Amino acid sequence: MSGTRAPAVRLDGVTKRFGDVVANDAVDFSLDAGSVHALIGENGAGKTTLMSVLYGLYDPDAGGIYVDGEPREFDSPRDAIDAGVGMIHQHFQLVDTMTVVQNVVLGHEPTENGLVDEASAHEDIEDICATYGFDVDRYLDTPVEQLGVGAQQRVEIVKSLYRGADVLVLDEPTAVLTPQEVEGLFEVMEELTDRGRSLIFITHKLDEALEAADDITVLRDGKAVGTVAAAETSREELARMMVGRDVLFDYPERETVLGDVTLSVEDLRVRDDRDLEQVGGVGLTVREGEILGVAGVEGNGQTELVEALTGLREVESGTVAFEGEDITDTSRRRRIESGITYVPEDRQDEGLVQDYDLVRNALLGNQTVEPYVRNGFIDWRTVRDHAESIVREYDVQPPNADAEAASLSGGNQQKFVVGRELEHEPSLLVASHPTRGVDVGSIEFVHERLLEMRDAGTAVLFVSSKLEEIQKLSDRVAVMYEGEFVDVVDPDDVTEQELGLLMAGRTVEDPGESAGPATADSGTAESTESATAESADSATAESADSATAESAESATDESATEGVSNRE
Repeated sequence: MSGTRAPAVRLDGVTKRFGDVVANDAVDFSLDAGSVHALIGENGAGKTTLMSVLYGLYDPDAGGIYVDGEPREFDSPRDAIDAGVGMIHQHFQLVDTMTVVQNVVLGHEPTENGLVDEASAHEDIEDICATYGFDVDRYLDTPVEQLGVGAQQRVEIVKSLYRGADVLVLDEPTAVLTPQEVEGLFEVMEELTDRGRSLIFITHKLDEALEAADDITVLRDGKAVGTVAAAETSREELARMMVGRDVLFDYPERETVLGDVTLSVEDLRVRDDRDLEQVGGVGLTVREGEILGVAGVEGNGQTELVEALTGLREVESGTVAFEGEDITDTSRRRRIESGITYVPEDRQDEGLVQDYDLVRNALLGNQTVEPYVRNGFIDWRTVRDHAESIVREYDVQPPNADAEAASLSGGNQQKFVVGRELEHEPSLLVASHPTRGVDVGSIEFVHERLLEMRDAGTAVLFVSSKLEEIQKLSDRVAVMYEGEFVDVVDPDDVTEQELGLLMAGRTVEDPGESAGPATADSGTAESTESATAESADSATAESADSATAESAESATDESATEGVSNRE
């Protein structure tokens, strides 16, 4: 990637407020032409807000925007696009039922004699693909819903280039990619900068920032605390800049000593809301003191599996047993009372009621449980003490139990949900993507809590698409692809690249060969070696997050309202 030249973008003292909250505080930022500049920071640090100002989604309260040295004022994203600034959002802005060509030209269709000139559109897109080495031209007439995540991402990039973008903002672009797709994205980024494009790379992943960027700017509490050359820093230094202290990246090894079987699943089959089978004959066991990791690209049945295990989704066939008791048809409420807790993948809509304060959110899942309920009535003093204990013990910011959930950053929302579930002292914890969208400091916190639960004898089912943390925390790793476990592996004996192949449904021995289904049992209490012979299933759990739908009603007369998006 190229060296320093005149700034493609310069932000001069940008300030953005939301009421009394200062999201960006006099931030300076400079993107050299033809370079990749990573923007990192904790949740709530102001990264997305700053880039939303650049992209015309927000008006700055103070400061200036300069593109190619010229002062600019953007009243809308169209103004930014016209100035050559494009943004690839974490959640793609594509119309699933439309073809690649239709998505790329949407709103900018070439016309001839008042009609859309499809031939010209095809030619222009093919030229872009040929210039940058994209393979999207193979799918021009294919609906984007039929493409994989990596291909959809390239469609988004092509769409921005078609609109004339010289500057591209990539918001968490690796969040749902396999290791192979991440490598492909970095190759695309390098090709773009080699041809003069300039990229801003928003990420939580420090190793990726170090690999892909030329420069890295760190935001903390809305302020830019420093910019460093990627070649002259380390993830330890970046973490210190982000959170203001040293962060633990490596955890001590321990000899796995397993107890009795806590969760046992046999031949589980589950359908989704469209009545399509998403879990096809999965089997597993999880023992006391064990973390079973479930890895896979999102959308391969993990959500339906977890929902079935926690009582949120009906099981079509198969059995689920908890501590030797068949709970296949047991209600969620009963599972909670039995000692199953659940940290959901969507903290906003499933884990919290956004317009409830933290006191009422602390009650979720506890509406029928002593000491929070006495003689049929809620003891709000005890509930408040519980909420304040979570806020204090789990370092939730701001430290105010009366704050609404919607006012917290994503990382602090997650810490509250994790704290609420772990305070139940469960026998089984199901944690689904517990570090999604949270910063390095919060990730460290969640990891440490999961390991503490494991060491205390809790059985943990841990679902994640982040391979590094799956390998770091799990005693066994089950890889899920198209509703089945294709293999169960020892995390110490497999590389991220090998896991990536399995996540794509390929075998490690022969990447061109499709992997077959497997089942995962943990074997004896003394050893997990036999676990690699059969495929890993998921330990499931329950939680207050699912409690938001059914239990919030019994906790208070107010109904849960729609979730509110995080504010960075």
